[in-house]
Amino acid sequence: MSKSTTNIKVKKITKATSTEANDFLAIEEPLEIQLAWKEAGVAKQKSISITMRTPGHDVDLAIGFLFTEGIIQSPQQITEAAHLPSFDPATKENRILLVLDDQTQIDFKKLERHFYTSSSCGVCGKSSIDAVYATGIRPLKIDQPLFNQQLIHQLPTKLRAQQTIFEDTGGLHAAALFSTKGELLLLREDVGRHNAVDKLIGAALQNAPEILSQSMILVSGRASFELIQKSLMAGIPLLAAVGAPSSLAIQMATDSNMTVLGFVKNDRYNIYCHSGRVV
Repeated sequence: MSKSTTNIKVKKITKATSTEANDFLAIEEPLEIQLAWKEAGVAKQKSISITMRTPGHDVDLAIGFLFTEGIIQSPQQITEAAHLPSFDPATKENRILLVLDDQTQIDFKKLERHFYTSSSCGVCGKSSIDAVYATGIRPLKIDQPLFNQQLIHQLPTKLRAQQTIFEDTGGLHAAALFSTKGELLLLREDVGRHNAVDKLIGAALQNAPEILSQSMILVSGRASFELIQKSLMAGIPLLAAVGAPSSLAIQMATDSNMTVLGFVKNDRYNIYCHSGRVV
């Protein structure tokens, strides 16, 4: 059993029977991300975020979060990343500290912006998109690279085959990078769809950042504005979702030359913008 799951007793009910059985649940725990840096030669440390996540790949998550929020531009700006010790077993490995190099300056205004990433926040589209562009997103090259429309039909099956924790629990989101040839390059899972994407981008940045601009990202849920923003920060040219996109997501993708696919399942999908990449 993975440390990302836990086993409990449940009562399973049908119209005719009532039986007890073991069941697996995806673990959900808070992760506190702290930063340490120097300002005018003075050492400083601050907690910048608490996110509910599935334990595992915490360094990837923290680095991906800092990058997609525009706090850092490269993982090389981080000199050390480690979980902080805890005397309370309940909080063990639920705090992580990232130490920045002496040249990195922190713009905390980027962390204080409104959380437009929640679809229920009610902010207007223009202010949301302006806030994201302020983090450093640049429009992508038009219609590059190219992806075969028939290969895309195969990707949800490939993704599901590798979702080991999902098979145990049925309760996790997944994000995966696929090459233009349909090869699965990288996969991450989490109870939060945004965390899965941050973990994926964080892992790619540390190991093979060059693949991001030459791959497509497939997410197991819907194509929210938040996921478009994070993928654009990483320079990913195509986002495909098993679920539906939102209007604000498509508006931003259109403005940034990103291709977005929705309802990628059951041998069909919709192309919402920049269809020239799908050939």
